[in-house]
Amino acid sequence: MRYGLIAGNGRFPVLALEAARRAGMEIVAIGIKEEASREIEPLASRCYWISLGSLSKLIEICHEEKITQVMMCGQVKHARIFSSIVPDWRLVKLLASLETKNTEGLIGAVARVLKDEGIELVDSTLLLKDLLAPEGVLTKRKPTEEELRDIEYGRKIASKLSGLDIGQSVAIAERACVAVEAMEGTDAMLRRAASLVEGKPLRLVKGSRRRQHLLFDVPVTGPGTIEVMIETGTTALAMDAGRTLLIDSAELTEIANRANVCILASPPQVD
Repeated sequence: MRYGLIAGNGRFPVLALEAARRAGMEIVAIGIKEEASREIEPLASRCYWISLGSLSKLIEICHEEKITQVMMCGQVKHARIFSSIVPDWRLVKLLASLETKNTEGLIGAVARVLKDEGIELVDSTLLLKDLLAPEGVLTKRKPTEEELRDIEYGRKIASKLSGLDIGQSVAIAERACVAVEAMEGTDAMLRRAASLVEGKPLRLVKGSRRRQHLLFDVPVTGPGTIEVMIETGTTALAMDAGRTLLIDSAELTEIANRANVCILASPPQVD
């Protein structure tokens, strides 16, 4: 079966296409001009480029290529919804129908439009199951008791926020929620948190959305996240096992180990 891959930013779509090539799978890439890297072009059997607001063009490409299943790989900055991006008529109609423009509302509505056109959104981690975080401590250093207390508190907060579709990450210090991720992303959230705690160590807790599927908005952690943690005095990272993609995991853990940062993956929080 031939799949379509809608490529956002970061390493996620590149790694997915590399995995598909190794598996002998034919993938048609549809890159978001404002987000995706040109690295995807030589890795796909064919590559198209569309603007973020071009929902009709996306559907047209899928029909022309006889693609009935697509995966969304890579981030699209949510704040771009409020930027100068010009939506086409179909996206204008979709946006006007939404009560909320959070991730679940927006991408969920896009998924429904695609389904009406005979195009199914499939698991975004389909090609990268081996990159999902395994359960356990992923670094040389285990979390301290103090870090575990902060992580336990942070996971409760992150779980609640995920349920409200606000953000995936929280910054915790001394069992207090210092900052909550919204549209600015994890790195900006950590820097904001560091400016508020006057040198106190932070813990970063990433929660996966409280939904059963992995069709979109899957938490991703890579070396860049660890570098920002070091910059901001964040000593531990907690994430959901089996629901968080580790990009360039060998480099990620090497950087963390050198800086004595702890990384822990636990089963997803259940109410």
